[in-house]
Amino acid sequence: MALREKKNLIDKVMHTITTHNLIETEDKLVLGVSGGPDSICMLDILLKIRQKNQITFDFVVAHVNHMIREEAIEDEQYVKSYCEKNKIQFYAKGIDVQKIANTSKMSTEEAGRNARYAFFNEVKEQTNANKIAIAHNKNDKIETIIMNELRGCGIAGLKGIEPQRDNYIRPMIECERKEIEEYCLENELQPRIDKTNFENIYTRNKIRNVVIPYIEKEFNPNIIKTIDRLSELVTEQEEYIQKQVKNIYQTMLIEEKDKQRIVLDLAIWNQQEKVIKSNIILYTITRLCHSTKGIEKIHIEDIIKLCNNHIGNKFLMPNKHIKVFIKNHKAIFSKED
Repeated sequence: MALREKKNLIDKVMHTITTHNLIETEDKLVLGVSGGPDSICMLDILLKIRQKNQITFDFVVAHVNHMIREEAIEDEQYVKSYCEKNKIQFYAKGIDVQKIANTSKMSTEEAGRNARYAFFNEVKEQTNANKIAIAHNKNDKIETIIMNELRGCGIAGLKGIEPQRDNYIRPMIECERKEIEEYCLENELQPRIDKTNFENIYTRNKIRNVVIPYIEKEFNPNIIKTIDRLSELVTEQEEYIQKQVKNIYQTMLIEEKDKQRIVLDLAIWNQQEKVIKSNIILYTITRLCHSTKGIEKIHIEDIIKLCNNHIGNKFLMPNKHIKVFIKNHKAIFSKED
């Protein structure tokens, strides 16, 4: 029975990899491994896939000691021992995340995430890798969707965590947490357990430990699968909309100069539905700044009004990086350094 379960999870991960082209021949990955169930399961499965020559690729392991928990040094030693046993190149770094959070006036969660990703990219450059593998699973995806909706992120927030974004891949994204825990038990991996995951002081922990179990008990025992299906439908529709947005953007594009300035034709702009206009704004800002962080619904509404009214000699700055103004029936988006 154990062998069948193990094979099923490996097959599921392999299916995710091939469906989304996450790992291709001759890729070199940096695996972010904390030592917890998700990341050690990802490491073990990718090792088995490589050993079976299902895909020809290489990887190294990167581990961050957040210096918050007393057990953190044991977590690092656990991952290091696994890597030494299996002859895997191992990189580790201690980062005082709490100090960074206090100094930068950000949450411990955000400081930790920033520190991890910065180190993973550092190792990527050092080892000439081309992708970074993160062990997010299906439960993480659903928790993110719920958090997004609580924040009012709208339809796009229902997509949750994607299998790949830029150089980051998530081979475990279609695996549920209980499957991962069973795999670890059956394969005697004995992962490290972060006790802070059970402390309901963070929003994600409250959703994981309180909200989802309550919904499963009182309303829908399959809520993870239900929200995941909704996410798939939204993703399909979002991909179609983005395809249309890119096509329309090209028709209204007058000038795109060195990723510093984009000029759009307002005559074509005025022919579009509001949903297209909103997405054109987000797409344009992303092309200039590689992100729409800090751009909220009210900013989009203001830019639409500005463009619809053809108001000259006025401008908007939805954040400190972008300036939008109208001139000669053109909408001009400029990057402010």
